[in-house]
Amino acid sequence: MPFMSLSIGIVGLPNVGKSTLFNALTKKGVLAANYPFATIDPSVGVVPVPDDRLHKLAGFSKTQNTIPAIIEFVDIAGLVKGASAGEGLGNKFLTNIRETDAILQIVRIFEDGSIIHVDNKIDPLSDIEVINLELIIADQETVSKRLGNLEREVKKGDKKIIAEHEAIKKVDAVLSQGKLASKTELTEDERVIMKQLNLLTMKPILYGLNKKSGGVNLDETKDERYQKLIKFLVENNESYVIIDAKIEDELKDLVGEEKEMFRTELGGKGADGEAMHDGIDDLIKKGYEMLGLITYFTTGEKETRAWTIKKGWTAPLAGTAIHGDFKDKFIRAEVVFWSDLLGAGSYGSAREKGLVRTEGKEYVVKDGDVMEFKI
Repeated sequence: MPFMSLSIGIVGLPNVGKSTLFNALTKKGVLAANYPFATIDPSVGVVPVPDDRLHKLAGFSKTQNTIPAIIEFVDIAGLVKGASAGEGLGNKFLTNIRETDAILQIVRIFEDGSIIHVDNKIDPLSDIEVINLELIIADQETVSKRLGNLEREVKKGDKKIIAEHEAIKKVDAVLSQGKLASKTELTEDERVIMKQLNLLTMKPILYGLNKKSGGVNLDETKDERYQKLIKFLVENNESYVIIDAKIEDELKDLVGEEKEMFRTELGGKGADGEAMHDGIDDLIKKGYEMLGLITYFTTGEKETRAWTIKKGWTAPLAGTAIHGDFKDKFIRAEVVFWSDLLGAGSYGSAREKGLVRTEGKEYVVKDGDVMEFKI
């Protein structure tokens, strides 16, 4: 049975908390007991997407089996300056990122003399610039090679080749300014063309700002380096989440109120000085949103399940998350919004109130729809 496998690569300089965070994340993965593959290999963790709606629907249906939506996180070896030229694990590092759908860049925002920084200084914005520059240089090589291959073809006047050449030249100009390829203004057609090159800096990036309880945290001290970092993230419309990887790793075996109590005791604080809530949950949800994903549900006594699809998919396409045949065999779908179903108290009552709709092939599935496919 096919499912949408989407992965986020965890990158960062050495000693910023990548592996600590990965350990906290993959413990969550083990909790997805319905999946036989909590960890695919030592560096890949399958993690459930936190979703209260799923558990409410499972309670409503008195279901025997509850299966969450999932996302893969890949722990990628620490990057060093010069990776694009083969320094450190160089090419292996870049290949590992290329195979993921998005990037989670861990940035250290704490000072702690016992944890050495690779540059012997704590400067989160500088760390981001080092990593992004390596990705940009690697992309410039890919782009330059492709442009070289197209030069002869362009002269033959093939419209498709000319369109590809123009799109790549636009991206090349942006990379030459030291900017990420994703900042290029492209048409939808050009975006499709650029997907074929699988550029590193075309992937969405989520920045994980990692603090440390007991360390000097730049967000709490209102440090100028932190203010510069936030200014950069906001001005460039970048997604970010604040986490304390060490605390989350220590709390990975706990749930609910007990977890929140220990988080407070361990001193996890937000920039406002208030106790932090679950940074891992925030991170997983942000990653899911960043990939343009939404969830629909199927529910019954045997199973309640969250299905992952791309935002904007129509009902027949959404059905392929369950089985590849559903697209061609689709006739119609019965749809009710999750909160309407719970509010009605039963499926029969929801139907009587006109909350259950019959939708055809053109229906665009919404996040939170409960669906039953008729094929």
